[in-house]
Amino acid sequence: MAVTIRDVAALAGVSPATVSRALNGDERVAAELRERVAVAVAKLGYRPNSQARSLRTRATKVLGLIISDIQNPFFTALARGVEDAASERDYSVVLANTDESLDKELRYLEVAAAERMAGVILSPSSTGASRIDTLTDRGIPVVTIDRRLQWAEVDSVTVNNRAAAEQAVEHLIAAGARRIAMITGPADASTATSRRAGYRAALHDAGLERDPALEIRGDYRIEGGRAAAAALLALPQPPDGLFVGNNLMMVGALDALARAGVRFPGDLLLAGFDEMSWSAFAPPITLVEQPSYDIGRHATELLLRRVNGEEFPSQHIVLPAQLRIRESSRRAAVA
Repeated sequence: MAVTIRDVAALAGVSPATVSRALNGDERVAAELRERVAVAVAKLGYRPNSQARSLRTRATKVLGLIISDIQNPFFTALARGVEDAASERDYSVVLANTDESLDKELRYLEVAAAERMAGVILSPSSTGASRIDTLTDRGIPVVTIDRRLQWAEVDSVTVNNRAAAEQAVEHLIAAGARRIAMITGPADASTATSRRAGYRAALHDAGLERDPALEIRGDYRIEGGRAAAAALLALPQPPDGLFVGNNLMMVGALDALARAGVRFPGDLLLAGFDEMSWSAFAPPITLVEQPSYDIGRHATELLLRRVNGEEFPSQHIVLPAQLRIRESSRRAAVA
């Protein structure tokens, strides 16, 4: 197999970005690092791909923002945070939507490389299956948002999904719910895994037995939430509390509750994860709200540090999400 820039980076003990800059004669690379890269190149017989090198030497001041679902309002404020932070530094942002598709994600990553983007902010379609070699092999820095990648040691900006979900379910328990269900997300999404872990931890700490029938996996889409909620309401012993793993599934769950004539908080205590405009719903919904705008700003600032040649260990920034208690879960507290 052909020797890649990653092979050179591993042997030299530097990042692919440093190898790329050293080969392009970037004076910001220390002499000692340039020497290590040169030795590794000679030892491995690496021959730089001229097209790939030109991508970096002619890189534009454009950042890519690749998100998993443009319909999700979570990404609206996040994209604004990215754009504001980029604009302050004279960078432009190009937005792409993958629809949770690995094939579309790969195509957009290839476009980012072909269009000589300076860096990419990515919401991975899959925690385990998404691949960013298309960019990292060319020395293009990547920061992931919302979800982390299992196999790639790259910068990320997320929220405290597990702790926030645990707090929400603890609130439902304190308000009187004892048979609490959860509509969780896709198995390959780190957010879904973390939020489910928080749900289970809250039940365990309260001494409530976990019923597998009350955990239903959704798809982070409206129809998935509708189907999951309908299945929960059809159980011989329906839940008296419900925690929904994201905002789009909440929309579907609300429709299923309405069709079944289930009232909240009277018949069922309700809480969810992710903010959006709930002014049309009565009563208002208890939600874990993410700092979407701040996620975008932090990710952009981190990415631009990489673009500007800074060398530092991978950063994993975890921002706090806040539980906003509203009428959908308010009952008199019980012992």
